[in-house]
Amino acid sequence: MSKQQPSVQLYTLRDAIADDLQIALDRVAAIGFTQVEPYGFVDRVEEFSEALSRNNLKAPTAHAMMVDQDWKPMLAAAQKLGVKTLIDPFTVPERWTNKDDVVVIAKAINEIAAAAPDFGLQIAYHNHNWEFSNHIDGAPALYTFIDALRDDVVLEIDTFWVEAGGQSAPEVLKKLGERVVAIHVKDGNKNGDVNLQVPAGQGQIPVREILAAAPNALPVIEFDFYTGGDIFDGIAQSLAFVNEVR
Repeated sequence: MSKQQPSVQLYTLRDAIADDLQIALDRVAAIGFTQVEPYGFVDRVEEFSEALSRNNLKAPTAHAMMVDQDWKPMLAAAQKLGVKTLIDPFTVPERWTNKDDVVVIAKAINEIAAAAPDFGLQIAYHNHNWEFSNHIDGAPALYTFIDALRDDVVLEIDTFWVEAGGQSAPEVLKKLGERVVAIHVKDGNKNGDVNLQVPAGQGQIPVREILAAAPNALPVIEFDFYTGGDIFDGIAQSLAFVNEVR
C-alpha cells in the first residue's frame, strides 16, 4: 500500500481561517499540502468546497462533533466535500471514568456508523489524553470503548494525547493495527502542555517511531497552539519532517 500524502487539521489555522478561509487554504497549498482535515465546515460547506477546489485540495477526513447532536446534516455536508471518513473529535473527560458511560458513547457512535454508508462515509473517533489516563478493568478506557464499537468504526489516534495520557503512542498504534486510518502528528512536551507544542521532530514525542508504527495511516499535522512564530511556518516544518522520515 502506498503511503498517503500528509494532511493538516485546519483547527491549527483557525485564526487565519476566521480572517479569510480562501487565503488560508491558498497558503496551505503553497506550502505543499495536497490534503486537509476540515472542522467547522457544516455551516460553510459551499465556501469550503470552493476553497478546496480552487487549490486542488482533497479532504479525505474531517471533524464534526456528532455524539448527542443532530448528526445527519453533518454527514450530508461531509459528503458534499468528498470526505470519506468523518471523525468525532471530542467527548468530555467525565464520560470516560466508568464502563457504563463509555459504552453509551460507543452506542451513539454505532448508531451514526450504521447510517454513514448512505452518505458514502465511514465513522471514526479521535482521542484526547483522558481516554488513556482513565483505566477500566485495568486497561486504558479507550479499549473498553473499542470493544463496544461496530467493526466498521475506525480510529484517528492523536499521538500527542496518547503520550500525555501516559501511554506509548508507537505501542498503541501497533496494538490497534489497521483499525487506525489516521493519526494526528503533534510534538511537544509529554506533560500535555499545549503551549509547548513545536514542529514535528523537535520535541519529546517520538514522532519518527510513531510514523513507522502506522505506515498506512494518514498522517495529519496539527498544533493545538503554536507560540514559536508564524503558524504556517510551523506546519511547513512539520510537513518537511514527516516527508523526510517516512
